[in-house]
Formats: sequence, structure tokens, C-alpha cells
Amino acid sequence: MTATFDIVSPIDNKVYATCAYSSRADIMKAVETARSAIAGWKATPFEDRAAVIIKFLEAVQKRREILAKHVSWQMGRPLWQADESERLLINGKVLVDDARKTLEPIEIRQDTNIRRIVELDPLGVCLSICAWNYPVAMASSLVTAPLLMGNVVIMKHAPQTALVAEVFAEAASDAGLPKGVFQALHMAHPDAEALIGSGLVDMVQFIGSTRGGQAVYNAGQETFTRYGLELGGKDPLYLRSDVSIPAILDDLMEGCFGNAGQSCCSVERIYVHQDIYQDFVAQFEAAVAKVHMGHPIDEKPFFGPVVSTAAADRINGLTADAVAKGAKAVFAAGRSPLAKAGSAYVEPQVLLNVDHSMAVMRDETFGPVIPVMKVSGDDEAIKLMNDTDYGLTASIWSQDIDTALELGRKVESGLFYVNRCDHADLYLPWGGVKRSGIGRSYTFKGLEELVSPRAYHVRTLS
Repeated sequence: MTATFDIVSPIDNKVYATCAYSSRADIMKAVETARSAIAGWKATPFEDRAAVIIKFLEAVQKRREILAKHVSWQMGRPLWQADESERLLINGKVLVDDARKTLEPIEIRQDTNIRRIVELDPLGVCLSICAWNYPVAMASSLVTAPLLMGNVVIMKHAPQTALVAEVFAEAASDAGLPKGVFQALHMAHPDAEALIGSGLVDMVQFIGSTRGGQAVYNAGQETFTRYGLELGGKDPLYLRSDVSIPAILDDLMEGCFGNAGQSCCSVERIYVHQDIYQDFVAQFEAAVAKVHMGHPIDEKPFFGPVVSTAAADRINGLTADAVAKGAKAVFAAGRSPLAKAGSAYVEPQVLLNVDHSMAVMRDETFGPVIPVMKVSGDDEAIKLMNDTDYGLTASIWSQDIDTALELGRKVESGLFYVNRCDHADLYLPWGGVKRSGIGRSYTFKGLEELVSPRAYHVRTLS
């Protein structure tokens, strides 16, 4: 009997769809098909590869309405914010330019009868495991990039957003991607781990939690499979005493509460210089009070439910733990009838009187709860920003750009912002340090991780 799984919508806790897992036999057949496609895809001229990939992304965009519907119902983002297809296509065009340059052969230090050449070869089969929180846009690094560099891709989407993968498979077929170059499979976790451990895939790209990334890493420990792991974060934000509070509130609302705080680069903790702390808290509270959490289909809220009731329970548990340890919850619970026990709706919350003994300051929240802590100055802020197992993004806000940059070089993160947050820049490499992951995506730095450099030493005989 074929094993199935249900996608339960966080909007109403009802089954939105039921999907079938691929059997292990089907998975092995897909791997064989992928491996048989490697040579032909590698030999395809770059401009031809790029053209069919852009056609594929355009085919995805043509399905934008059904994809937006799936995103809303499967993970809870408001429908008016749910179309990610335009960003996917824009990213693809940027990556085409980056890949074209990156793949150019390099000649190094030529002697009279010696040529030295470096070319980049694709790795082969890339298993791309996608998270649920940006289930369309993440295909830029998980699908577009490896395909451009000459690899073939097997995509496993998060079970919560599995229907997105099915739409991608339809688009790939319509666009004319050669057989085996792109496949989408629904795999149970044990089957995915078995595939990774088999050594039959050459690269595993994973976007998800640190716990999930650790499982992926452990599954392949007996192989020499390469990894690209984009994992969790506890991204800090520090406001220096010279910052203009009114000028940044809109940015902070987006950085803290966009996508219900379910972005890997969402602001998860705020440190405020003591000289502006009281003013900031008053203005921040007033701004958060206006943030509208609501039904993502029937209304047009700033954010909808979090991804599941289990996620809501975990987030609310972090708040309760902090309050039990002395934190102050600024807003009373129950302001919205949607945020009732057993639902996936979590109202925006601000926590004061927090410290690093509380889990909410150390564990990834991935929800619309923001702890705010007063600091004496730059030294204490930097120490606390680094007091974490994570290191994805961090930001410092100040009128003094030079000092902010100097301080930023002391912060342990893969990406550092000055006067910005919660932003994935197409023109900068993306990835973290510490338990936020391994490797980089985007730009030539990310593309280089999807290939293997091959050196040629050519000697002319006299």
C-alpha cells in the first residue's frame, strides 16, 4: 500500500490535500534517471541551458495564482503577499549572468611551453530539500543555480508545502527541460536520509531548521557528499543612541513581523542603547499595536497564522517561559478571536525585562514575538549579539556608518546589515556561521559551491 501524508492548513486546521510518498523503488528509479541525464545536460551549451531554465521559470510564473493559493493555504501567508514567482524569475536572470561569468575558463601564469587552465565541472546529482516558509522563491538557490551550473536536480519539498513541488514539476515538463534534469519527489524523512546515506547523490542542498540540517548531515557522514546547509538563526538588532526612532519603525515592523516572523533572517531580538530605551519602547509598542494579524484569505492582514498549531504552541511556550522568569508581556493575550487555544494564530507580542537566561533570547523563535533588552553601550551589545549558537544575519542601526561598520566586524554572522534587516540581497552571498549552516548561495561564491574545479596542465613538446 502506498504511504500518504496530509497537508493540514494552519488557516482552519483542516486537511488541504493528501499526497503520496514515493516508494524507495521510485526514488531509486528517479536517481537512475537523473544520473543518465548528467552527461547530456553537462554537454548542453550554457546559453541553451540558460534559455530553457528561464523558460521553466516563466512557466512557473504562469502558475502564479495557483502557487499563491497553495502558499496561503499550506503555510498561512496572506494571499495578497503570497506570490513569489516574480522574485524567482528576477533571481533567475541575475543568476544567469553570474553563472555565465563564473563558468568562464581561467588561464593562470603561462610559461613558454606551459599553459595552466582551470575549468569548473558540475558535481552531478543535486538533492535539493526545500523549506516551507518561502516555498517558491527558495528554488532560486535550490533549483535554478545548480541547473545553470550543469547539475541535475531532485527536489524534495517540505511536506507542509508539497503541492508547490508538483507545480514545479508541471512547469518543468511544459518548458521542455530534458528528462531527468529536474524531478520532484515526495520523500518520507527515513527515505530521504537513506538516499543521502547511499552516496548516490553528489550534493545535498538543504534549507530548514538546524535540527533538520543536523539530520541531513548525519545521514551522509559515511559518504563524501557535499553539503550546502542554510539553517536557523537568532538574528539580533542593535540600536545605537544616535538612531532616529520614527524613521525606522516601518522597517522594524517588516523585519520583526513579516511572514509572521517566519523568515530565517527575521529579527529575533532587539538591543537598545540605554539613552534611547524608554523612547524606543514607547514608540515600538505603539507601532506593534497597529500590526494586524488576521485571516489570510478573508482579510488583508499584515500576517496570518504561523505554519501549524504545533508551531504556535512552541512560540507561546517561549513567551510563557520568559514571563515565568520575570519578563513582561506588553500585550494581553486574546485580543483576536482567531488566537484561541488549539489554533495556529499567534498575536504580535513584545517582551520586556528579558535576559539571556531565558530561552526566548537564545532559541530560534520563528514567530511574531520580539524580546527587547536595554544595553549600556556598544561593548555590551556586541557581547550579547554574539552570545548565541547561531550566526546568520545581524544589524546595527546608527547615523555613524563608519562606527557601525567597525562594530559589525566584531559580530559573528554570515551577513551584516547597517540600517537594514530581514533582506536577502541578490548581489551578495547568503549563508551563516556557527549553527546557522555550511556554505553559501547566490552570486559567484554560491555558484562555485555547485561545481568542482578541474586543473589542466598543458605542456607543448618541442
